[in-house]
Amino acid sequence: MKQIKLTFIGGGNMAASLIGGLLADKLPAKQITVADPTASTRDSLSSHFGVNTAEDNVAAITGADVVVLAVKPQMLQSVAQTLAPAVQKYQPLVITVAAGIRSADLNRWLGSETGDDVAVVRAMPNTPALLQTGATGLFANEQVDETQRDLAESILRAVGLALWVEKEDQMDVVTALSGSGPAYFFRIMEAMEIAGTQLGLSTETAHLLTLQTALGAAKMALESSEAVATLREQVTSPGGTTEQGLRVMAEQDIDGLMAQVLKAASDRSRELAKLSGETKQ
Repeated sequence: MKQIKLTFIGGGNMAASLIGGLLADKLPAKQITVADPTASTRDSLSSHFGVNTAEDNVAAITGADVVVLAVKPQMLQSVAQTLAPAVQKYQPLVITVAAGIRSADLNRWLGSETGDDVAVVRAMPNTPALLQTGATGLFANEQVDETQRDLAESILRAVGLALWVEKEDQMDVVTALSGSGPAYFFRIMEAMEIAGTQLGLSTETAHLLTLQTALGAAKMALESSEAVATLREQVTSPGGTTEQGLRVMAEQDIDGLMAQVLKAASDRSRELAKLSGETKQ
């Protein structure tokens, strides 16, 4: 990967987090270019990371091996159509981190109707990628070869876990589970803090105990070879306090609730993808 030329279209938080991870993995800054229309963003990225910057998207991808489209989903069609002639000419691997955009739609916007299909990898990272503790789902279209798959995985692994799915519709589930998942955990943490304060703890104490407990539980689950159900059983003493709390969760059908949460988010991801694909050229 150290010999590739990598261009980011869009210099926002996700691009910055990926750049930070790649530099930590020893990719030379001189091989990274970021195109962004905002001068202050370009100046910040240049001074902080030492990467090349450009205002013009087309000029930035000239000769690039990999182009990462790090723009908002609603901007992706216009950006892709502007890039289409250059992408058709240089045939880079295109990685998109925009949620809900199907590879076929992106390929169409990039000019495949008048040229060759483009090698596209869809990536669904989540916000902890900003701290290099992200979880990313990846899907590759048929034009992506094994070398490009390895390359895409290496780029996204720079900010955390990266896993492949083989069917594109599974990306909607990835979006619901890990893409939206941090917000669900934040909401559970929020509820625990509120309950702790209602039962008499100070706000600060409830906050810190909640955060450290969440961190510790996640760390135990990551470092253990046991299933999370087994870990739950191991910390649940018969007749004890944990068992009583879990009994209430079972009575409130926590499994059914989470199934509804993920289904709602997954269904919305499909709806947004359909709407994006119906956008006229």
